[in-house]
Amino acid sequence: MAAPLDDMFSLCVEPGKVTSNVEVRFIDNVKGKGLFAKKSIKKGDTIFIERPLVSAQFLWNALYKYKACEFCLRALETAEENARRLSGKPALTLPRPELCRVRPELHQACPQCQVMYCSSECRQAAADQYHRVLCLGPSQEDPDHPINKLKDAWRSMHYPPETSSIMLMAKMVAIVKQAKDKAHWQKLFSHFCSRTANEEEEIAHKLLGEQFRGQLALLHTTFTAALFDDNLSRWFVPEGFRSLFALVGTNGQGIGTSSLSQWVHACDALELPAQQREQLDSFIDQLYKDIEKETGDFLNCEGSGLFLLQSSCNHSCIPNAEASFPDNNFLLHLSALRDIIPGEEICISYLDCCQRDRSRHSRHKILRENYLFICSCPKCMSQTDELDVTSEEEEEEEGEAEGETEGDEMEDEMTDV
Repeated sequence: MAAPLDDMFSLCVEPGKVTSNVEVRFIDNVKGKGLFAKKSIKKGDTIFIERPLVSAQFLWNALYKYKACEFCLRALETAEENARRLSGKPALTLPRPELCRVRPELHQACPQCQVMYCSSECRQAAADQYHRVLCLGPSQEDPDHPINKLKDAWRSMHYPPETSSIMLMAKMVAIVKQAKDKAHWQKLFSHFCSRTANEEEEIAHKLLGEQFRGQLALLHTTFTAALFDDNLSRWFVPEGFRSLFALVGTNGQGIGTSSLSQWVHACDALELPAQQREQLDSFIDQLYKDIEKETGDFLNCEGSGLFLLQSSCNHSCIPNAEASFPDNNFLLHLSALRDIIPGEEICISYLDCCQRDRSRHSRHKILRENYLFICSCPKCMSQTDELDVTSEEEEEEEGEAEGETEGDEMEDEMTDV
């Protein structure tokens, strides 16, 4: 049973304003629902800001000392601390430190397990929602604790670059366990799109990787041992676990936060004399070169979340909106990439910029393998779209990607972090 439409706006900042600007409509049995503009939206306008129903930091990301608030994923390092770690230069000093918005004096730890939060409000919110179930107390570092065994099992099967986390599923269970109105939360989770049994199997295998195809049963056993609850028994049978796994894999939205990135944006907004601007820009350019040399592409605290309204946005290879996280926490901002007219569907892209520039053949291959659908957006249906042929360069890239194991990626890209 799908959640009522009112529920879909319930986690938006200013939900009344959002409902006057956009609406969710059923399109057809293939695409399901979609998000549509009710009013004109200008390029650059924020369409809505939304909190996730649940979110979790990626487990490898946390293990490699990317410090984030356990509740809202706000980066906990100051911009300078972040820059020092990523660049490998412990004596580095950032100019204009007053532009860093991280406030270490407000950070609080759970008194039982010492998990960190960016504020007392986040610590309390986590305790009220799910943390009483997931708190390990003095067993936080005990490798034999069932939840730590679950984390280790996931890390052994899902290497960086990460796309999901078993802890998103664990938090879903914990939320329902702690909730007084369990039916309400189960109804909210039921909103997210479901898949056929064969599609769920494909999604599970894609998340785990080819070499771990047979490990879903082991993950299910470990998950059940750590979190089983009679009220949620349908999530713990093999079919229900696979469905939960596919729900997270299909609907999870990546979240990235960075105190350094926020500091850089604040520097960019400064009005400075030409010479000072040139010096600051030169410093930032060199800093990013040093970071790239030391750390590579892993710059942010990363995780994923389930967003009710954002999940109604369909894909297009020529999107008119994009999601971002400018507040250095889990608040998703959906912004217009161009003017949007009343009645027009609001679409995001599941592909990054480089992937969108590829041939139609390559785009469809990525979407089919990762999201189990073929795009029918105007660009893909247009006769003027590029030839339905993969370039030699793309074929080489795809061949190389298929030849690499996820373990090799982790070893190559994360060793020096």
